[in-house]
Amino acid sequence: MSLNGGRNVEEGMPVQQTTDSARVDVVPAHRGDASNHPPAGGQGNAKVIGILFAIALIAAIFYGVHVRSAHEREVTKATEEAATATVNVTHPQPGSAAQELVLPGNVQAFTEAPIYSRTNGYLKKWYFDIGSRVRKGQLLAEIETPEVDQQLQQSKAELERIEANMQLAGVTSNRWQSLLAKHAVSQQEADQARSNYIAAQAAVDASKANVRRLEQLQSYEKIVAPFDGVITVRNTDIGDLITAGSGSTNPRELFHLAAMGKLRVYASVPEVDADSIHNGDKAYLTQDSNPSVKIPGVIVRNANAIDHATRTLNVEVDVDNRDGALLPGAYVFVHFHVPGGSNTVTIPANTLLFRSEGLRTAVVRNNHVELAPITIGHDYGSTLEVTSGLTVSDEIVLDPSDSLTSGAPVRVNRQTKGSR
Repeated sequence: MSLNGGRNVEEGMPVQQTTDSARVDVVPAHRGDASNHPPAGGQGNAKVIGILFAIALIAAIFYGVHVRSAHEREVTKATEEAATATVNVTHPQPGSAAQELVLPGNVQAFTEAPIYSRTNGYLKKWYFDIGSRVRKGQLLAEIETPEVDQQLQQSKAELERIEANMQLAGVTSNRWQSLLAKHAVSQQEADQARSNYIAAQAAVDASKANVRRLEQLQSYEKIVAPFDGVITVRNTDIGDLITAGSGSTNPRELFHLAAMGKLRVYASVPEVDADSIHNGDKAYLTQDSNPSVKIPGVIVRNANAIDHATRTLNVEVDVDNRDGALLPGAYVFVHFHVPGGSNTVTIPANTLLFRSEGLRTAVVRNNHVELAPITIGHDYGSTLEVTSGLTVSDEIVLDPSDSLTSGAPVRVNRQTKGSR
């Protein structure tokens, strides 16, 4: 339906229509006069746009502040992480492993003695040289002692004379006793005769003792072995002048005898291991000449005292040497079995810190380092026995830096935690 009643309605003109009639009133538009007649919603739109702009500006400001703050936090965190050392840790192992204590030992014959002459003379003959095995009582050498022989003969002759005098004194005493019974002599004379007889008996006893002494000296002309053993030294030969006794200024040792069927081995055990050595315990010996051969032995005794000069315990190990595997004077290694301690822990050697105040380990507690003092029991090389200062629950730092100090924050590398 056309509303312009046969007239063209100018474009841009508002059209007003009512429901009562088909009449339309056309109101002409006023172009170009916006100042006098502004649009109905223009001022409200400008306010909305301003508010939105302000909100956008504030949001941009808050966003910038947030981004800067987040960046600062990231930088701070990165700086703190860079300043915090990352460490690898391990736990001490309970107890300590049993160890083999190896010490140098000095081998000695179970019994050995230098053999001297007890009488003066000349060596007549010797029967055994070095390396010879002899039995107890076997004749080793003979000495000519002409002076002792002559003294013995003289002493025997003197004994015969004194015995004759004693017999005469005895007969005289008996006669005087008979005469005293008949009152032919005085009591004094009878007592005198009796006293002479007693003195003669004493003289005989003294002479007999002298004879026995010289006979004993004469018996020393024969040098015999005092025990079973091996001749290790011979310092004499036929015709040598022999001086009696070992107490002279320059005594001559004729022979040296050593019993080798059983040997004594002495070793000096450090004081720290002294409590682990007990009489009756087993031990074995090795030699550099044949290290694969183990010679069994038994701890038979110890000094029960620490040498104040060396701070060691002298221990004797007896070895059955009937097969002659060892020689007296040999240098051997004695292997002792030392049991591990039950109240100790074992740590790697690369966890130690050497400080002026003493030995320390770095223990991680609450992500901070504490330098704990420790006491070392035994050094096993790659590991150490610690007798005090640590427990199995402690986390100790592997390969700690010398710059670590107590209270320093650290970060534990969980991927390698517990590796040793």
